[in-house]
Amino acid sequence: MRSAPTILHLDMDAFYASAEQAAKPSLRGKAVVVGGLGPRGVVATASYEARRFGVHSAMPTAQARRLAPHAAYLTPRFTLYRDVSNQVMGLLRELSPLVEPLSLDEAFVDLEAGGAAFDGGSAREVGERLRADIRRVTGLSGSVGLAVSKMLAKIGSERAKPDGLVLIDPGTERQLLAPLPVRVLPGVGPATGDHLRRAGITTVDEIAEAGQDELVRLLGRAHGTGLYAMALALDERPVVSEREGKSVSVEDTYDLDIHDRVRVRGEVARLAERCTRRLREAGRSGRTVVLKVRRYDFSTLTRSETLRGPTDDPAVVREAAARLLEGVDTTGGVRLLGVGVSGLADYTQEDLFAQAAGERAAAEAEAAAEADELAPQGPAAEVVDPVAPAAPEERRWPAGHDVVHAVHGPGWVQGSGVGRVTVRFETPTSAPGRVRTFRTDDPELSLSAPLPLVEGDGGAGEG
Repeated sequence: MRSAPTILHLDMDAFYASAEQAAKPSLRGKAVVVGGLGPRGVVATASYEARRFGVHSAMPTAQARRLAPHAAYLTPRFTLYRDVSNQVMGLLRELSPLVEPLSLDEAFVDLEAGGAAFDGGSAREVGERLRADIRRVTGLSGSVGLAVSKMLAKIGSERAKPDGLVLIDPGTERQLLAPLPVRVLPGVGPATGDHLRRAGITTVDEIAEAGQDELVRLLGRAHGTGLYAMALALDERPVVSEREGKSVSVEDTYDLDIHDRVRVRGEVARLAERCTRRLREAGRSGRTVVLKVRRYDFSTLTRSETLRGPTDDPAVVREAAARLLEGVDTTGGVRLLGVGVSGLADYTQEDLFAQAAGERAAAEAEAAAEADELAPQGPAAEVVDPVAPAAPEERRWPAGHDVVHAVHGPGWVQGSGVGRVTVRFETPTSAPGRVRTFRTDDPELSLSAPLPLVEGDGGAGEG
């Protein structure tokens, strides 16, 4: 293990909620909750103002509403969050070639590998400069931990929140860890934590006192040995570049179970498109396609298919995911669907057979649609009046999303329902704006791309 605190962990503060507050002047200093707003929605992030009411991430949104009924509840805007994340990760890559993102708002950096720092003093200077640069470029705050290992750096950033920096001096690690709960250690989740608690072990110091043999007896050799080393502040895990990621995946949770098999197929196809788009944005390809299905009874199934070579072709991934879906029973309803690609590589070797199959399927579907158009209707078929136009589908206006009005300019959706949509007209750089209400089918109102949080930062558009 190194002797200088040159591993940095950055964690953006209440990232989604802070980005929304930065984008919406009327919400600054107020309780903001970002997440799913339907009956089964969960909180993704709560602002620090909302946390005072007991709201926290992974909490059901319905429970959050009971705790903080006057908070602003917004649906996520991942286009904005990804763009801000790209700005932050760009600043980290200027410090070192070894940047290990854990999520959009969190990453490890090996400062030594980039020559950015070599001791505690230089590491602290880099950390403070990074925090200032993040605020200048994005308008948001991040907390920084600095230590000799990844585990300790992450603990440091947690202790630094919000908007601070903590450097853990070499030689003080055991003293720092001793009173902390066992869940602070990597690899200790709810199940392992409960198992240790039943054995009378609740703190890191008690893990160290129990000894390696007892931990191996309780948890098995690999887990027990690793956990004992962590309790002694021994963490040899290196910072690995983001290019070492093992998979790319996307998933959606649905407010109401999906029972229609046709819609399930359509959702899987859409997820496959999103997954390959992310794959291409990362400059990667993969050879194993994974389908995830969570059914009405919360049982979760995963199915995978390994192709002959790596691919980033949407048709190939879509076709493989569709084949995997055929082997899954969804008759009781589906709560969640996901599509992923693993076995990543930096090159593609197209699965020509799968691609050809996808093209044939598309051609067959097109031919079938043409045949349906030309086929005479049976006596039981629904007769459609060719003169009467079909009723247009009502436009959706997700709470918190950006809009632009031909007269009033840019704003965001405060809420919608019963044929009306309420918009507050303001921008990240304006004063709190006025509220107006329109019909949901108002032709002068449309959804728009997010505006940049800071003037002159290049914008946060579709990308």
